[in-house]
Amino acid sequence: MFRFDALNVDGVREIKSGIAQLLDDKYADVFPADGNSKILIKPNLNSNMNALTGNTTDLRVVAAVIDYLKGRGFKDITIGEGTNSGFYRSNISVIERLKYDELGLYYGIKVKDFNYSESAPVSFESGVAAGVARECVEADFIINMPKLKTHFEAGMTVCLKNLIGCLVGQENKKKTHAALSDNIVNLNLAIKPSLHIVDGVIAMEGLGPTRGTPLMTGVIFVGDNPFVVDLMCARFASFPYQKIGPLAAAARRGILTDEHLSFVKAFPLQRVHKFKPPTAGPLATFIHSPKRQKYFLAVRQTRLFNYLCSTEIGGKLLYLTGLRQDVFIKDEMHWEGLALKKERCTDCGICTKYCPTEIEIPQAFDKAAGMETQLQQRCIHCLYCFSVCPESAIEFLGTQGFMEEQARQYGQIIKKMVNQMREQR
Repeated sequence: MFRFDALNVDGVREIKSGIAQLLDDKYADVFPADGNSKILIKPNLNSNMNALTGNTTDLRVVAAVIDYLKGRGFKDITIGEGTNSGFYRSNISVIERLKYDELGLYYGIKVKDFNYSESAPVSFESGVAAGVARECVEADFIINMPKLKTHFEAGMTVCLKNLIGCLVGQENKKKTHAALSDNIVNLNLAIKPSLHIVDGVIAMEGLGPTRGTPLMTGVIFVGDNPFVVDLMCARFASFPYQKIGPLAAAARRGILTDEHLSFVKAFPLQRVHKFKPPTAGPLATFIHSPKRQKYFLAVRQTRLFNYLCSTEIGGKLLYLTGLRQDVFIKDEMHWEGLALKKERCTDCGICTKYCPTEIEIPQAFDKAAGMETQLQQRCIHCLYCFSVCPESAIEFLGTQGFMEEQARQYGQIIKKMVNQMREQR
């Protein structure tokens, strides 16, 4: 029988205590007995947009899992992800921009960009062989940690599609698109995580995975079967599973069975949402139709098209037409610190709830009490506190770089969403 659980959370301490309690109570037996086992955490780092936009896996959820693993005595822990091809092609490190590298340093664990890994072969449709990161093959225990969000090509992206990030580099990721849904299923038949922990704390609806709207749901899903978990996420989002490419492909191939569907239907979900669908623009919808996509892919893989994609004007045209979701801003963030505007601070506590390392903000700005050492020793520069402060009392010192565009698009949306959640509670 399948295992599945839903966890309602609010703030970093609830996330950490809730995950630890749930894993101890219901999933302790699935973990390896040997503390030297190779543990791989696979988040979703699709873009340099942080988790508050609904795009990537929340650092707080990953930190909770690391805390639990270290508490169980595991010593060989790696965070691994093959980030979005466009950023990889543009020599932009999504791992660094999202501060996963600093989270790794804080916990003393390894962080690996699978785009630069040695590869091991997996079988795709039509006899095509693709390369996945060897770390995925050699791991003793894989924890799949996707973000819950809509996706304009696949319908939704959760556990099944998250494994595309196991592929090495752009050339291998391209191979999925010849038969996207079936090849996602093939990846899941080749790589079998032992546990799936879905970050739906702030999900994304609408034109995901990058141009959608963040949606506060406050939920984390945990399960041991990716088809069941993805079906449950579809039910939670009021999304027909038949419109989710990988699930539809799995059903057609007899991998998704009545047993999966019956379990999901009978599970007592406490609440559901109605996610807005990922409706693309007319040109993107026309080109990405299954009837025409193969012709677009043939053009997309030519040298001329790749060259045009790499130019600034070509990239802007693709973004404006909806054929590209991301903006590849080259300007890096230059951090000089944070400051507190005391006259604006209302001690609401929201900033502390969003800090992955549980820094006591705003007390951490108190130099007289020596509390500022928390910022110096524990801050990983993720800017979650800066982004959520409803009074804009936390000031960023330095140059925001790529984060400036993110703040322009999502800054007020994030503050409003977080404030509404505070008022509801």
